[in-house]
Amino acid sequence: MTPREAAIPGFLAAAGWGAASRQALAGDASARRYERLALAGRSAILMDAPPEKGEDVTRFTRMAAWLLAQGYSAPRLLAEDAAGGFLLLEDLGDDLFARLLATDPAQEQMLYAAAADFLADLGKRPVPDFVQPLDGPALEALLAWVGEWYLPAMGADPAAASALPAAFGRLYSALAGDGPGVLSLRDFHAENLIWLPGRSGHARLGLLDFQDAVAAHPAYDLVSLLQDARRDVSPAVEAAMIDRFARSTGQDRDRLCAIYALLGAQRALRILSVFARLCLHLGRTRYLDFMPRVWGHLARNLAHPALGNLATLLADLREPTPAALARLRERSPCPTP
Repeated sequence: MTPREAAIPGFLAAAGWGAASRQALAGDASARRYERLALAGRSAILMDAPPEKGEDVTRFTRMAAWLLAQGYSAPRLLAEDAAGGFLLLEDLGDDLFARLLATDPAQEQMLYAAAADFLADLGKRPVPDFVQPLDGPALEALLAWVGEWYLPAMGADPAAASALPAAFGRLYSALAGDGPGVLSLRDFHAENLIWLPGRSGHARLGLLDFQDAVAAHPAYDLVSLLQDARRDVSPAVEAAMIDRFARSTGQDRDRLCAIYALLGAQRALRILSVFARLCLHLGRTRYLDFMPRVWGHLARNLAHPALGNLATLLADLREPTPAALARLRERSPCPTP
C-alpha cells in the first residue's frame, strides 16, 4: 500500500464516509484518480490528486465555486483536504455524452445543441480574475511540443517545426483580432459532459475536468467540443453547431470558421504531441489509438483557405500511420492501458 492509499481512509472517515464501499473509475491523462463511493443509498466521488505530481485541488474548487455561482452544474464540494490533495465531490452520475451517444446516436443533435448554447452563455459572463490567458503567445508556446515530442516520435527531424510557432502567431494575430477572451473550460468534450435532464436550462450540463480553465478566444471550447479526439462528431452536427454558435454570439460565420480552423490546427498539433509524450514518457499507449482521428482533424483544418501558409509549412509533417504507431508502441516504456 502506498502512502497515498494509506491516507484515504482517514480522509473519508473525517468526512463521514469511512464505511463507504469504493469503486475505481476511469481516469484521464493527468495524475488524478477517481473513485465512486456508496454509503446508505448515497454516492459521492473521491478525487485523489497528488500534490507531489503537480496537482493542486484548489484550482478545481475555486473554478467549481465560480461555476456554481453562475447557476451551472459543477460538482458540489462535500469535503476537502487541500494539502493532502483529496476532494469528496457530488456524484453527477454516469450519463456522459460519450456514453449516451454510444448507445443512442440519435441524441447527438440535441446534446451538442445544449453544449453549444452553454458555451454561448458562458462567453457572456465576466471572466474570473483568477484564470490565466491562453492568448496568441501562450498558444504559440504550446506548439514547441511538436518538435519536442511529436516529430521525434515519428522519426522526423525536430527542426522541421522550428518555424511553426511564429507562423501560427502571425496568423492568429490576423484572424483573432484584439477582442477580449472569454472563459474557456479547455477540456470541453463528450467525456467531460454529463447529461442531467432533471435540471433546467444550462444546468442540464454536468461539468467535469475544468481545473485548467483559461481566458481564450470564444471558438476555443467550440473546437474542443466538435473536434473530439475520442469520438467522431458527425459533419452535419459540427456544421450546425458552428452556425448555431455564430448566431448566438453574433459572430460573423466566415470569420468564425477561419479562427475555428486555426485553433483546431493548433489543438490537433498539441494533442498529437501530448499523446506521443504520454506514450514515450509515461507508457500510456492507449492514447495512440486516438492519433489517426486527431490527424484527420488537423488535415481538415489545414484545408481552410485562410491557413494556406501554415499548411505549406506543415506539408512534410509525418502522419501517424499504423506502421508508425506500431513502432512508437514498441518504444513505450512499461506500456499501460
